[in-house]
Amino acid sequence: MTQIIETFSEIADNYDALFVDLWGCMHNGLTAYPDAVKAMEDYRAKGGKVIYVTNAPRAWHLVSEQMHGFGVTKDSYDAISTSGDAARVAMHTGAAGKKVWFIGEERDKTVFEPINVVENPVDLEIVTLEEAEGIVNCGPFDTKADPSVMRPEFLLAKQKGLPMLCFNPDIIIDRGEEREWCAGALAQLYTEMGGESLYFGKPHPPIYDLARRRLAQIDPNAEQARILCIGDGIKTDILGAEGEGYDSLFITGGLAAAETATKVHPDADLLKSYVSKEMQNPTYAIGFLR
Repeated sequence: MTQIIETFSEIADNYDALFVDLWGCMHNGLTAYPDAVKAMEDYRAKGGKVIYVTNAPRAWHLVSEQMHGFGVTKDSYDAISTSGDAARVAMHTGAAGKKVWFIGEERDKTVFEPINVVENPVDLEIVTLEEAEGIVNCGPFDTKADPSVMRPEFLLAKQKGLPMLCFNPDIIIDRGEEREWCAGALAQLYTEMGGESLYFGKPHPPIYDLARRRLAQIDPNAEQARILCIGDGIKTDILGAEGEGYDSLFITGGLAAAETATKVHPDADLLKSYVSKEMQNPTYAIGFLR
C-alpha cells in the first residue's frame, strides 16, 4: 500500500541516490518549484546523489540550460539523463536508417548534432516522408493539435514499413496551465495503426541504463546504491521504477492532481482508487516535492 508522506526528509535517509523527473516535479515548464529545489539541495548537502531523469527529447546540456533559466539550481543535482540522449545513440548508429523524416519543432533538430559516445556514426539526412527510411519523432509539429491529424502520413509510413524512434514517450505535459501533446502520443497512434515504434525514455530501459552510467561516473559505489525514483507520471516514472525494481515516490500534484484531489496533499481514498485503476503501486506519495 502506498504511504503518503508530507516531506521528502521523512524518507531521505533510506536512499543513496535519486532518479528525479523534471517536468511536473522540479518545474512546471515555466518556472521552478522552490520547495522541490531546496529539497534536492538539502539531500545533496547530506551526501545524496541526484540524477535528473527526463523524457526531454534533447541533449542533457540543452535541458540544463533551460531548467537553470526556470530557476532549478546547479546545486540541486549531480547529472542529467535524457530520453533524447538515449535515442540519439540509437539514431546515430542507424536504427532509423540514414534518410529520416523528422517530426518536431525546429529547436529539436539539435538531436542531429554528433554525440561523442558513438564511433563512426551514420551520415544522417533529413528528407521527406516519401524518401525516408525511418522516422525521428521529437513531438508534434503543433503541440495543441490532436495527434489524429497525423493519420494520413502515418498510414503511408506504415505501408513503407518505417520504424519510428520516439524521443519522448510522454503522452501529455502541462506547460503552466496549458496541456500539450508529446511525442509519445504520436508513437502510440503509430503503433495502434500497425507501425513500429521504438522507445528510449521512461518507462523503458535505455534511459535508466544511461542514468546508471551517469551515477557511476560520480559514485564509485553506484552498483550498491539504494535508488528511489521520483515523478508525477504514473505510466512513465512509476511504471519505469517498478520495471527497474526501484522504490518510487509519486508526486500527485502534477499530472494526476485532479484525479487525486491534490491541493496540498492527495486525498487518500482517491489516491488508492487512482493507483488501483492504473495498476501501479508506488512506494510513497506526496502532493508536491518538498
